[in-house]
Amino acid sequence: MSKMSEYIAPVGATLLPHIGGVLGGFVSRKNMKTWFEHLEKPSWKPPNWVFGPVWTTLYTSMGYASYMVWRDGGGFNGEATLPLALYGSQLALNWAWSPLFFGAHKIGASLIEMGFLWGTAGACGYAFGTINRTAGLLFIPYMAWLTLATALTYRIWKDNKDKID
Repeated sequence: MSKMSEYIAPVGATLLPHIGGVLGGFVSRKNMKTWFEHLEKPSWKPPNWVFGPVWTTLYTSMGYASYMVWRDGGGFNGEATLPLALYGSQLALNWAWSPLFFGAHKIGASLIEMGFLWGTAGACGYAFGTINRTAGLLFIPYMAWLTLATALTYRIWKDNKDKID
């Protein structure tokens, strides 16, 4: 590996998850005051300002974890093939959630999608851990946040299902 690619690969992998996060953020912010604020939400919902820093941290850590797996697992043609495919799948599901929930206002569909995301992300974290223990451990906070997000999505769907979908 050249000296330049020693830096490009980890930086690129770390930044990649943020692409969908930024695009999803535009959709979310656009619908926050016009739609989301009018829904019933549980008292335990984190304040809106928490979501940006949390997702920035989680996207950064999962991106770097993907780099470690790519590096230690032989790239896309080595033992990292399946873990990286799971990573791409969970990342696509992650990116799809905000347009589905905030953009299309499909809370029920986004809850189902979140179930697929949670399962795929869990499988990815486990598979990452078989290649690089630290990479697998970096998925624990992500899984915790996805668990909270799933519970929050369920509760919003349950409390507002007569008004939506």
